[in-house]
Amino acid sequence: MIPLMLKRRHHQIKMNPQESTMMINDLPVKVIRKKIKNLHLSVRPPDGWVRITVPQIIDDEAVRLAIVSKFDWIKQKIELFEKQARQQPREFVTGERHDYLGDQYLLNIVHTEKRPFVEIKNDKILVLHIDQDSRQEQRQKLLMDWYRKEMKRILPKMIQKWEHKTALQVDFYGIKRMKTRWGSCNPTRKRIWLNLELIQKPIHCLEYVILHEILHLLERTHNHRFVSHMDRMMPQWRTFRNELNRSHFAHENRES
Repeated sequence: MIPLMLKRRHHQIKMNPQESTMMINDLPVKVIRKKIKNLHLSVRPPDGWVRITVPQIIDDEAVRLAIVSKFDWIKQKIELFEKQARQQPREFVTGERHDYLGDQYLLNIVHTEKRPFVEIKNDKILVLHIDQDSRQEQRQKLLMDWYRKEMKRILPKMIQKWEHKTALQVDFYGIKRMKTRWGSCNPTRKRIWLNLELIQKPIHCLEYVILHEILHLLERTHNHRFVSHMDRMMPQWRTFRNELNRSHFAHENRES
């Protein structure tokens, strides 16, 4: 997201958060009014839909001018998303390739009458031990549960590492599947959420998102101070961000 500063318009507007759609050159833009100070413009994956969050006291014309001033940037971001490869729908059958920590593994379904489980064999085969009559949804759930378990195993030390380096404290962190984000942060409650899909990406991409969200405890927006902290803590963060944004999207649309 790109923070922008605009002059406030001095007139009374309803103070409840509002959502509307504004058409700019045939492009629909979702406008959200909140109790905030700055304006935030973003182009969101997976399809490049545009959202702008604005203070409640800024009028429509000021919003329109802000969007128009960034229209070339918006078009570039939309074109980038359109060029990104999409992961084909998965059937969770033997022979498919699935990712884990940035590496591809060949899926092998092995039938068992015992409790289902997942294991990695020969550093290249992801084995799902499951009932012979299992449906696709059951195989998918088994793998997603395993991904979640692995991410829970990895996260504590990684969170502690970046808490120590930043001198910041996270009160809660969790994992969930998101439609358009790799992570999110609630600075007031010191809570961060991480997208389950990150377990499929290289470990440095996961670390990048963790640091990104932890630093939002210090800076709520992506202002120059936030960028300065990122540069100091992880000089190569832009490379990791670009790698993450070039990677395959899950077939189901997902939510730094």
